[in-house]
Amino acid sequence: MSKNNSMSLSSQRKFYVLLGFLIMICLGTVYSWSVFRLHIQDIYKIGSTESGLPYMTSLAFYALFMFVTGKFLDRYSPRLVISVGGALIALGWISAAFAPNIFVFTFFYGVVSGTGVGIAYGVPLAIIAKWFPENKGLAVGLVLVGFGLSPLVTAPIARQLIVVMGAMKTFMVLGISFGILLPILSFPLNYPNKDKTSVDVPENHSAKNDSGFDTNEMIHSNSFKTLYINFFIGATIGLMMIGMTSSVGIGFSELPSETVYSLLPLFAIFNGVGRPLFGWLTDRTSVAKAMNFSYALIIMAALLMLFTSNGSALPFAVSFSIFWLNLGGWLAIAPGATISLFGPKHYSQNYGVVFTAYGIGAITGVLASGALLDILNDYRMIFGLIIALCISGILFSRKMKQ
Repeated sequence: MSKNNSMSLSSQRKFYVLLGFLIMICLGTVYSWSVFRLHIQDIYKIGSTESGLPYMTSLAFYALFMFVTGKFLDRYSPRLVISVGGALIALGWISAAFAPNIFVFTFFYGVVSGTGVGIAYGVPLAIIAKWFPENKGLAVGLVLVGFGLSPLVTAPIARQLIVVMGAMKTFMVLGISFGILLPILSFPLNYPNKDKTSVDVPENHSAKNDSGFDTNEMIHSNSFKTLYINFFIGATIGLMMIGMTSSVGIGFSELPSETVYSLLPLFAIFNGVGRPLFGWLTDRTSVAKAMNFSYALIIMAALLMLFTSNGSALPFAVSFSIFWLNLGGWLAIAPGATISLFGPKHYSQNYGVVFTAYGIGAITGVLASGALLDILNDYRMIFGLIIALCISGILFSRKMKQ
């Protein structure tokens, strides 16, 4: 290959990383739900449990369809898959703007849009993994940062649009924007030639990992059960707190809404940083140690919220930076643990199964937090639940085989 061709391929690969990053920013708008939640409660005259339904449903269908479509990504062109996902996202957001009640809203925003996110999500990851066989983890991690940093871009835009035109018209405008942007961003994407490999074998893999556990072998192992339970706990806590960020800041910490919204970009940065940070920590130490470090940080954040007076922005900012950091962290721990424990050969299928813990965590976290708030009307119960979950996770992690 000539030097010019080599430079051209290098530039093309970097351009794909940028495109994947931008696509993930669009898909990660679900993490900006906190901006909409109180408006949805006011529009439909509902409580915390009902206002969490669209967020919960969207995350659940995102996780489900990431699992369902993972086996079929190579059969269709990347632009077609992303365009189909983008069309569903646009349809969901636009239709939600005209929903007469929270249940119709949940169907369009949660089921339709969440399905679109799940269909499109795996495509940039699969492409980048194949274009960067020598640095797959780093390249995929850079793309995933876009999903975590999405609220840094989308939350301020949504907030300003709500001020100008109201929440429901904002859903319509954003839906139209996603329907246009996602096909455009996906148009240049292509898989490399068939002779490119997509998976590197870690230097410290076990003998079993020479071939790798298939999915049936994986789900019958004790390590899978331990990983699955811990990922479920970590995702439950992270998704619960991200969805409640604005309501906790305004309703519990008694901060002005402008203060809370101004902190969302900071939280988004921590969510993005959590992915490479905990990925590095998992590689350098062990899966169990990375898990326990996350749990320790979350307990500190929950205690800080429990024992500080209302009206103070600093404890809220510190605590929720930690909560957002750790959700990003678990989205690095889980895939890293999957390839470390069960090998690279069946990684795509195996991680699809592991990732269902994320969807279940979304359902249980949102329902549990909403029910506790509606029944007891006490945010302190939420932080007590988080501490109890972390302690359970620490005990479960002791069964993890390295």
